[in-house]
Amino acid sequence: MLHTITWTGHAARLLDQTKLPMETAFVEITDEKLMWDAIKRLVVRGAPAIGVSAAFGVFLGVRDDASEYLEDFDRRVNEVCDYLATSRPTAVNLFWALDRMKRVSKETRQQGSRSEEQMTAKIKQRLLAEALSMLEEDTQICREIGRHGLALLQEMVSGKKLTAGKGSEFRVQGSAEEATERRSDGTTQGHTETESSKRATRNLPLEPSTAHSPSAAPISLLTHCNAGALATVAYGTALAPVYFGLESGQAFHVFADETRPLLQGSRITAYELREAGVPVTVICDNMAATVMSQGKIQAVIVGTDRVAANGDVANKIGTMGVAILAKHFGIPFFVACPLSTIDLSLATGDLIPIEERDSKEISNGLGRQTAPDSVDFYNPAFDVTPNELVTAIITERGVARAPYGESLKRLMGK
Repeated sequence: MLHTITWTGHAARLLDQTKLPMETAFVEITDEKLMWDAIKRLVVRGAPAIGVSAAFGVFLGVRDDASEYLEDFDRRVNEVCDYLATSRPTAVNLFWALDRMKRVSKETRQQGSRSEEQMTAKIKQRLLAEALSMLEEDTQICREIGRHGLALLQEMVSGKKLTAGKGSEFRVQGSAEEATERRSDGTTQGHTETESSKRATRNLPLEPSTAHSPSAAPISLLTHCNAGALATVAYGTALAPVYFGLESGQAFHVFADETRPLLQGSRITAYELREAGVPVTVICDNMAATVMSQGKIQAVIVGTDRVAANGDVANKIGTMGVAILAKHFGIPFFVACPLSTIDLSLATGDLIPIEERDSKEISNGLGRQTAPDSVDFYNPAFDVTPNELVTAIITERGVARAPYGESLKRLMGK
């Protein structure tokens, strides 16, 4: 498995995803300006990977700072964090990581009565240690997402199949979950609090998901954009169940939307799945309805850059259309993400800031001009899928289902 981010001892080494799939190249990031550029240009991408990269960017931005006074050093930490925060506005993991680094700096300063020079050196040391810790944490978090996701998918194809209920609701037949009927606002009736959710409320680890025996036939999934190992440190989010399943003998076949305009699906998802030996079929974005209608897709699984408190999900542009199609064809639509991607401060997805990118990604995105001069372009990088289209949200602490206003808080320990 390729490593998206590594620490060399003097630089953050990033896999340059703008060069994929034809070239596997790495860039070494040695200061915050290079990191800002790498995040902005999508050298590194995917909410979890952006967060970890930004953490290294903070350390690199203050590593050579020679401020004589702690007050000046603190100002420099905040300047670097504020600067990196402008690179991409939608991925909440970016802001989560920067806030975490600022908190480490503040807490370290409050720990002792050393000289200001010694304290500055100590803070730098702690900032690097925190970035390295986040690097390791992300791998473990994604493995847990994979474990919970695999159990859910195997449950789907076993005797407890997810089937379409009223509207966009999907139920697990024969499961411990009480069948629910979703209202138009995304809330449900008949919700039962399970022992797992009670533990989540107390901020304790959930009981391990029960994995079923691998199904005889491959599980067929459709995914949009790239939420695999190359969007994180390792394993990924949406593709974590695939990689975790491979370790236990579960086979998969993944249909990858090419994902216009930057083709993350065909360039990156197909590349990493091929390297991992997973059968993958690339389709144009406008072919999703056809393959669903032909019965080729058992479930859709995507990642996300931010989840609002009500379960609305921001992901790569085109995701909402896939979710609408999945509802029409009675196909479960799963979202996979770490808890750090859930933003309880935003009540609904309408409040999520949506990045708009350069029009040249559309007009000149395929190596040549594909639209006439003097026409307008609209290039939002993300759309927001309403919670009523989301079957479940898979996290490292378990699976959230509607009503998301309640289940997400339990998983977050709120």
